[in-house]
Amino acid sequence: MNDTTDNKQICGVCFHHCAIAEGQTGFCGARTCRNGIITALNYGRLSAINLDPIEKKPLRRFMPGTKVLSVGSFGCNIRCPFCQNSDISWAEQVSYYAEKTTSTAPEEIAAAAERLKDKGNIGVAFTYNEPLIQYEFVRDTAKLVHERGMKNVLVTNGTAELSVLEELAPFIDASNIDLKSFSGKWYRETLGGDLDMVRKFITNAVRFWHVELTTLIIPGENDSEEEMRDLSGWIAGLDPDIPLHVTRFFPRFRMSDRAPTDVETVYHLAQVAREKLRFVYTGNC
Repeated sequence: MNDTTDNKQICGVCFHHCAIAEGQTGFCGARTCRNGIITALNYGRLSAINLDPIEKKPLRRFMPGTKVLSVGSFGCNIRCPFCQNSDISWAEQVSYYAEKTTSTAPEEIAAAAERLKDKGNIGVAFTYNEPLIQYEFVRDTAKLVHERGMKNVLVTNGTAELSVLEELAPFIDASNIDLKSFSGKWYRETLGGDLDMVRKFITNAVRFWHVELTTLIIPGENDSEEEMRDLSGWIAGLDPDIPLHVTRFFPRFRMSDRAPTDVETVYHLAQVAREKLRFVYTGNC
């Protein structure tokens, strides 16, 4: 996934295609250049590890009632101003984790997951920050988890090239992917993201593993009926059985001056989505 330009290496993980000099990091704060090779600075370096209900991912139609060992690192390749994990996700905020964490081997994570089987654990979820920016760690760990007969879950913003998806495809069993809006302009200007890349990722992910989607409803941003009809209609065109989680926004981070989403708005937009989709769930209400 490396290319070169003027003694810098090009990262091929996402649309940013960062040109990274030796010892520096890209936009995400986690991809770095070492000895002329792009690699994951945060490989195995955990900021959080918890045993969570599978429904918290959120996944409602994949092994309900079970638990999953959830692991996270640091860094992210978009900039949601409403991020609930900004301390580990925004590149400007992650220096503590970059300096203080040490690497945990994939074998240690897989062994820990197996030890927790008697507590209802089904495997490992890669979550909290954006796991695709350390896809090598996800791939290596998930392979070992599968070898132990357990499952792998990916909680992601879906902002990655299809080459990343293809490397992970043999080892992932389920994912929740954020579809934060159906406006390319909003993705670019509010998140610094790329809706087309996310749509391509979702379109291909459903070919390989169980997919559920989440849309956080932010007042005055992505809360129109028209947008929800466009979004849910596109999902239905892939498969009307793909579950959609329509969730309520609460003020946080750089949107702390906003009011929470009205509960009735969330319920109404969920009902709009049910015009096209069979499985629509509300969250944070």
